[in-house]
Amino acid sequence: MNNLSTEVLPMSLEFQQLPPEAVSLSRSQIIRAVELSDEIKDESKQWQIYLNALSLSAFETWLESRGSSFNINLSECTVLQSASANLIPNVANLKIGEYKICIITMGSFIDEQVDISRIVVDLPEYIPHFYVLVEVIEEEEKAVIQGFLSYQEFLIKQQNVNLIPDSDWNYEIPLTWFCNEPDRLLLYLNCLVPEAISLPAIPTNRIENLELTKEQLIKILPQLQTNETCQVLTWEQATAVLTSPELVDWIYKLQIQSEILSITSIEKHLSDIFKLITQPAINVGRWLWDELDTLAEQTWNLLPNIAPQPVMRTPVEEFTVISSQLQQRGLEIPVQARGAYQDLSLAGVPLRLYAVTWHLLSEAEPNSWTLLLILGTPALETLPPNLKLRVSDQTGILVEQEVNPELGNSYLFTRVVGNFDEKFLVSVNLGDGVEITLPSFAFDMSR
Repeated sequence: MNNLSTEVLPMSLEFQQLPPEAVSLSRSQIIRAVELSDEIKDESKQWQIYLNALSLSAFETWLESRGSSFNINLSECTVLQSASANLIPNVANLKIGEYKICIITMGSFIDEQVDISRIVVDLPEYIPHFYVLVEVIEEEEKAVIQGFLSYQEFLIKQQNVNLIPDSDWNYEIPLTWFCNEPDRLLLYLNCLVPEAISLPAIPTNRIENLELTKEQLIKILPQLQTNETCQVLTWEQATAVLTSPELVDWIYKLQIQSEILSITSIEKHLSDIFKLITQPAINVGRWLWDELDTLAEQTWNLLPNIAPQPVMRTPVEEFTVISSQLQQRGLEIPVQARGAYQDLSLAGVPLRLYAVTWHLLSEAEPNSWTLLLILGTPALETLPPNLKLRVSDQTGILVEQEVNPELGNSYLFTRVVGNFDEKFLVSVNLGDGVEITLPSFAFDMSR
């Protein structure tokens, strides 16, 4: 250890020890890390993702142990999204309040250098306000928050030493770049405004650049099924891919699928993906307001209300249909029969009641008449399942018909017979006391 410079010595000694503030990793946190690593097919990446997940858990626990009231937002955290974790070796897009944090994970074997992916340094979508260095001592199920570095400080140091990335798209930086007093990070998060650390704006021409490179990418992206990103793509091509969530997802699905697809099939799907990303979409949500957006109004025409419309027949035409169906069931309606209809509304349900009568001319019942009742809707739609048609006379309830939900009745019908001095009372019921009773029916042929 004597050959180390005095500048590096304090930091190195810090990393050689397991300080009392080391964070213990719970069994559930370890299980989550295993599950996240298992979602990646490439075994060479699984260990790093496992460690990344543990460092994220440790950092969360560390913040909570400091009595922090920060809002921890994991919704865009890359290690928790398999497609992003598959391509991004650091833990990016963790939000602590309004600050973006990137966790740099180190194993328990400490070197004097640490790798930071170019992705979290050169792509604005992933650049943080602070890089946080976390050492994971996996065999002891503990982790240590070792230090932090602001993006602004990184830029200054990078320019001073003319730091460039290696062939694996990593910047190798000294541990001494990190402030080894992690509690100072809490002070900055509490007192500093995010705008004090200026982050580069996300370019507005991402889609245009993707459009320019799509023909190349359609040809070479299928190679990622078995090769590393940095082995297939140039950095410019990778920039277009890594800043497109749709392509990041597509690469992940390509690598985990068990089915071997032909290059032709892969390229065809890729071509469709690029169209979905780069071409504008018609906003069909506007259609609900009877409006077309600028794109749709060039070639589309709105239909009128396309909800199922009732088949509009006159009551006579409708009754003709019903009577024909009844005759098929064996109920004959003589030509001298006469009828009428009445439209009803019961608890907002539109109904139509037909009443048909005729004089029975049989010798056995010379003074009798019959009443045929048909209850339906104006368009012969299915009736409510709890609808009942009831017919009574002086002696009691003669008929009570109910809709059978399994049959999907479009109408109820019944027929009663009485003497000239008999009357029938008809009621329509929807249950729960919702009922209408019509004036009674009688039969008198005198004028």
